[in-house]
Amino acid sequence: MYKVKIFGAGSIGNHLAHASRNKGWGVTLTDIDRAALDRTRDSIYPTRYGKWDEAIVLKDSHDALGDPADIVVIGTPPDTHIRIALDVMERSLPKVLLIEKPLCGPDLKGAQQLYDTAKRRGIFVGVGYNHCLALSTRAVDDALAGGTLGPIQSISARTREHWGGIFKAHPWLAGPQDTYLGFASRGGGAVGEHSHAINIWQHFAHTIGAGKVSEVSATLEMVSEGGAHYDSLGFLTLRTTEGLLGDVVQDVVTAPTDKSARIQGRDGYVEWHVNYAPNADAYKVGAAGKAVEPTLVPKTRPDDFRVEVEHVDDILSGKVKGDASPISLERGLDTMMVIAAAFKSNELGRRVRIDASGGYTPEAIR
Repeated sequence: MYKVKIFGAGSIGNHLAHASRNKGWGVTLTDIDRAALDRTRDSIYPTRYGKWDEAIVLKDSHDALGDPADIVVIGTPPDTHIRIALDVMERSLPKVLLIEKPLCGPDLKGAQQLYDTAKRRGIFVGVGYNHCLALSTRAVDDALAGGTLGPIQSISARTREHWGGIFKAHPWLAGPQDTYLGFASRGGGAVGEHSHAINIWQHFAHTIGAGKVSEVSATLEMVSEGGAHYDSLGFLTLRTTEGLLGDVVQDVVTAPTDKSARIQGRDGYVEWHVNYAPNADAYKVGAAGKAVEPTLVPKTRPDDFRVEVEHVDDILSGKVKGDASPISLERGLDTMMVIAAAFKSNELGRRVRIDASGGYTPEAIR
């Protein structure tokens, strides 16, 4: 039985605690706030999953930092991720370190150090872009590998979702100003919090061998209100090293939600949809110019995290090699480079380039 230690008793911490317990793993759930631990035990977990699991150990994060664990999950605010990850790797040696998305703030502070340390210590680090692991995503990957679409001409991806759902799930928060969500510099706002769209764009680009994103042009709608400062909309144009051109839209204002992607080829297309219908994702594979009915893929919200935990199990068993993982640290850092480039492009009012030889640093974006 693997031992799992989770930092952060918020929404993600509860989801991954539940998924880990479904595997029969031992779970210690930690937070620096006693009220958050009480809320987990008395409200969040039993409301979501029917009852509190007495086998879960609740502990102060500071006291748990050096405790041994096979798997460490960091589900705290993004601007704390790297500091905690470095502390964990300094004090203990987990087999897997799983960090929630986005990996950090757009300043990329500590990103290169995290990468170097993980490589030196030989630890698999994953970033929680779990849509890459969904059954619907695997179906799209298979369709792209089939070669029936012809040369791929473009990829478009969307995560357009009003963040009222987030606050409904966290009723103790009065609004974005009460959390990192309301601060772009901390990893919140549309481009950071909803970066699943950037990541899935990169995932499908990787699937077709289109290379890494090397050029970014972005326009962001910045909002300052109630003490918060964040981007409410982000419109990005991306180009890869192999010349693939496409676009990404992310926002925190759209209702109903649109989480989707479309890969357009010369001879056909593939569409990918999250929560297309109640308790179902979906995908479509069609010939150019012809509409097709979607294929539904049954899924519940806990399934998003079950596939993540199953993937971690596959890495630990050697079934999946770490460098081939869709949620590897390298993939998560590539997404962070696009996030950082989007903010710089918006600030400068022009397209910027990402120079891979510059590492995971602000200096690589110019």
